[in-house]
Amino acid sequence: METKWKFYTTSIEAWDAMLSSISNAKHSIDLEQYIFSNDEIGSKFIDLFKLKASEGVKVRILCDTVGSFPIYRSSLQTELAIRGIELHFFNSIVPWSPHNESLWYFRNHRKLLVIDGQIGFTGGVCISLEMKSWRESHIRIEGPVVSEMSREFELMWYKQYRKPIYYLKSKKPVEVKSFSYLTNSPLPNKRFIYYELISQIKKAEHYVYLTTPYFLPDYRLIRALKKAVKRGVKIKILLPIFSDNILVRFGSASYFDLMLDAGVRIYRYKTMIHGKTMVVDGRWSSIGSLNLDNISLRYNFEANIVSTNKAFTFELEKQFIDDLVDSDELLLPIWRQRPWWRKYFEACAWLVRKLL
Repeated sequence: METKWKFYTTSIEAWDAMLSSISNAKHSIDLEQYIFSNDEIGSKFIDLFKLKASEGVKVRILCDTVGSFPIYRSSLQTELAIRGIELHFFNSIVPWSPHNESLWYFRNHRKLLVIDGQIGFTGGVCISLEMKSWRESHIRIEGPVVSEMSREFELMWYKQYRKPIYYLKSKKPVEVKSFSYLTNSPLPNKRFIYYELISQIKKAEHYVYLTTPYFLPDYRLIRALKKAVKRGVKIKILLPIFSDNILVRFGSASYFDLMLDAGVRIYRYKTMIHGKTMVVDGRWSSIGSLNLDNISLRYNFEANIVSTNKAFTFELEKQFIDDLVDSDELLLPIWRQRPWWRKYFEACAWLVRKLL
């Protein structure tokens, strides 16, 4: 079966495409979302879910408790249950809950939508009007990889309500296919996207392009990037000039001197960029929910589409290059002239970087 895809670079485009596919659903709708707000855009999804459920379509929604806390505290779960819609919340932060693994960490940060087991959506887009103007990276895809997306949804759904955390059986394929759906989890030896990224950076011969809203890498990733630069590989990292999280913003900035001094080139996008994409040598690429910060790399449940398809990779690479036009490169001599108070806050953030 041929794989077909379409990228979206804004939340509005992605929401419209998701709503259109949901409206055409015949059998099932599975949504896995970190942030689901019951605002103007969230209400559109909820109303459509109700309509499709009335037509006999099976609707299941899995939200993260922290990311979707406002609706966790609302009566929406009961309201949807009356309509035959299953809405559940991952990793309750209520201390006495039987499904609680921690209060704040081990969040389900995935963004997944599967329609009829045939059409999949994933990327960085959440369902919240606050993110309307952000530069995003999201994808609609059809093909064999959608069955992997469905399987991972089932595993997370099954894990949350049937088995303890250590029974989650996500497995990395022996070899990444033309399209694969890889996951990251806080379980031992289950950070498959992370391992694949490190492996690809080590294999890089020409360039590595990384887009991430938050950059707080661990030592292993830093070392891989620095060694790649020494081999002559061009490393370019695209970040937003302003982050939605001020603590993470200073935390990310605390790495800039180290990275720039090593020869890594850093670009800052003119507004908030929330996409999470990776491209290596035009032969490997990835798009999904994984950020390059410690929480995402170590503690969250994440999922990305990873591809060796040249056309797919070319499109992601073109997006990166186009975004550089609307970005400014951060140069080390100028960066070192920043005011003392910024250095102070960066130093404070550095002390807690492993928790960001």
